[in-house]
Amino acid sequence: MPPTHYAVEGLEFYGQVSFMKAGLHFADAITTVSPSYAREIQTPEQGCGLDGLLRHRVGALHGILNGVDYSVWSPAQDDAIAARYDADDASGKAACKAALQRECGLDAKPDAPLFGIVSRLTEQKGLPLVLEALPDLLDGGGHLVILGAGDARLEAAFADAAAKHPGRIARRIGMDEGLAHRIYAGSDVVLVPSRFEPCGLTQLYGLSYGALPLVHRVGGLGDTVVDTTLEDLAAGTATGFVFDAFTADAYRRALRRAFALWSRSEYWTRVRTAAMRRRFGWDDAARRYVDIYEGLLQR
Repeated sequence: MPPTHYAVEGLEFYGQVSFMKAGLHFADAITTVSPSYAREIQTPEQGCGLDGLLRHRVGALHGILNGVDYSVWSPAQDDAIAARYDADDASGKAACKAALQRECGLDAKPDAPLFGIVSRLTEQKGLPLVLEALPDLLDGGGHLVILGAGDARLEAAFADAAAKHPGRIARRIGMDEGLAHRIYAGSDVVLVPSRFEPCGLTQLYGLSYGALPLVHRVGGLGDTVVDTTLEDLAAGTATGFVFDAFTADAYRRALRRAFALWSRSEYWTRVRTAAMRRRFGWDDAARRYVDIYEGLLQR
């Protein structure tokens, strides 16, 4: 690279070289996969030293929410699950739950709320919060199924929990897309308590399959899940459970709200139906990207 590129307005980054920094500086446009993440990376907490540059380039920064391919991720046409269903008739979800319990060796209890995790097992995904609050989940009568791989400590911790609570906690290591589909279809709640999350697809799959997402209000999670507040329950817009502070106590409160809603089946059905009716397809996102490219060409 020419020496002139080694400058504050170029490759230089705190006395070293950063091609990411240079890319952000020279790019005609910058996009992120959710509106909230576009705002969050302009802060010291999530900017990783690049927040000042991103604030300077805010006019070129666009947050466009990721989409879901509903030809693949829809319980109405999914061949991997025990029974098909949709928002108008979700009766097949009970068969999916029973089949998942059998497949994973969980007790066959339709009345026990089933929590699902499909994730890389990393600290970023907020899984230490899940482990810390496992007694609360079990004391509330819940079951848990985990599919994923990653950090050896987290893998060992979930393996230990499954060994101590057979029939109530099931763990599968690795990634299995067919099983992932069955977890979304069979779970009542999908847990996504990430510390940070540019967009997240897990919560979008959960909404589609009527597995209500329990999420930390960050990045795309906060953009796509509506908390079960009294106002949103009354308006029919609630689709899951959202907590603000990244703490075990805040996560526990969201967990308690999930159990409270589960105890009122009529309200649970309403929220699940609202969740399944939400759509986050690629059409709107594609139009936004086209608009950005056309604007750049005109310039």
